[in-house]
Amino acid sequence: MHKLTQMRPRGFPLRIRLTLWYTASLGLILILFAAFLYLQLRRSLLTQVDMALQVIAAQALINLDQEDEQLVFQIIENNPEAVFNLQDDFVIYLLAPDGSSWDRLGSDDQVPMVTTPTAGYTTLLESNERWRVYNQMVSVGHTDGWLQIVQELEPVEETLESLLRQMLFGVPVAIVLAGMGGFFLASRALRPIERIRRTAQAINASDLHQRIGYTGPADEVGRLAATFDNMLARLQNAFERERRFTGDAAHELRTPLAALKGRIGVTLSQPRQQSTYVETLQELEGQVDRLVRLSNDLLFIARLEQGQHHEPAERIDLSDFLGAILDQVRPLAEAKSISLVESIPADITIEGRIDLLIRLFLNLLDNAVKYTPANGRVAIEAQKQAQRVQIAISDTGPGIAAAHLPHLFERFYRVEGDRARRWGSNGQGGAGLGLAIAHEIVRAHGGKLSVESEMGEGTSFVVQLPASTSPVLAPS
Repeated sequence: MHKLTQMRPRGFPLRIRLTLWYTASLGLILILFAAFLYLQLRRSLLTQVDMALQVIAAQALINLDQEDEQLVFQIIENNPEAVFNLQDDFVIYLLAPDGSSWDRLGSDDQVPMVTTPTAGYTTLLESNERWRVYNQMVSVGHTDGWLQIVQELEPVEETLESLLRQMLFGVPVAIVLAGMGGFFLASRALRPIERIRRTAQAINASDLHQRIGYTGPADEVGRLAATFDNMLARLQNAFERERRFTGDAAHELRTPLAALKGRIGVTLSQPRQQSTYVETLQELEGQVDRLVRLSNDLLFIARLEQGQHHEPAERIDLSDFLGAILDQVRPLAEAKSISLVESIPADITIEGRIDLLIRLFLNLLDNAVKYTPANGRVAIEAQKQAQRVQIAISDTGPGIAAAHLPHLFERFYRVEGDRARRWGSNGQGGAGLGLAIAHEIVRAHGGKLSVESEMGEGTSFVVQLPASTSPVLAPS
């Protein structure tokens, strides 16, 4: 299949195809317009000829006479043609009902005559010449006959042939010029796409800094170039986050492993007392617990991101739920003389996975208590807004600098620069994963987690979750 794909011939470049389509479309339009113009002019010229024939017929009817049971033209001053002001291309016949000629006006003896006339207009082809014929039945006294007027169509045909020659020359020239202009415009319009192609070829995993930098109008091509640049920026950020995550994960794993290896090496270097072995094993157990928590947190985040958490959702009374979580955090707050303030209406219901939500709010409340100084204050407030429920957890801690706020929910990101700091009492967040887990839990529930903070004023984490439309049923 790969060989067949390689052997497949390359198609025409897009600019060539666009030019061909444009030229073909314009050529078809010009041909149709030329045909329409030709037919309209032919119709107009024939209409003028027919009107002239009607005028001659009206003059002829006034000057008809009867002699010997035949119709003749009145003779005026021995020059009957003067009555009609006939040109060389006009001939008037008076015909008997059987088609024989009674009388004739006109200087051209080569003008044909229709011997089987029918009323109205007809076109006669005689000796490769075309003639326009008008027949009208006339009656003078008791004699009936036909008035026939014949005009040569050579002037009309010469006009049409001249127009046709101009069209046959002008339309191809116009199509060629249009094709050249179309090729120029297509090349100019597709120039950013060629830049996109070259930029895409120059991109690799180690260099995502290439950008198109399109500065033209915001048309379809401009929006495509801007979208491509935005995609590159997102890819660059994603790659940088993954590289940072890989480095941070390696560091977090290396630290306890190095501690394990060092303690084991020191312990095995010489015989020691039993109490020393016990103390060493306890320290090793702590480092192993740290590795287990880290691996569990990483696996937990991966499952959340991939949507593999299959715990069923249930309706939860928010007041009872948050009250139970506050009871778990209260001993930590009392140890630091921190007051817990709650403002949770009793009629708010949410729907979610209870284990995930317990981990979410325990994490946020534990952080709030941990970073709030003694005699401080931690508040939790909930309110319903349209179809969402907003829960705000605020503290009176030192606050977080604005430069750190956009990165708080990234994995392994910590405001502190000391990676070797001691882990929290709940075993979460020590590696910079606590807020990343909280963010993924909220996202998995279709909500939003945000943070607001000012240095010296404290920090507030705001959780927005979809509200449940059904109340929780009271147990019977």
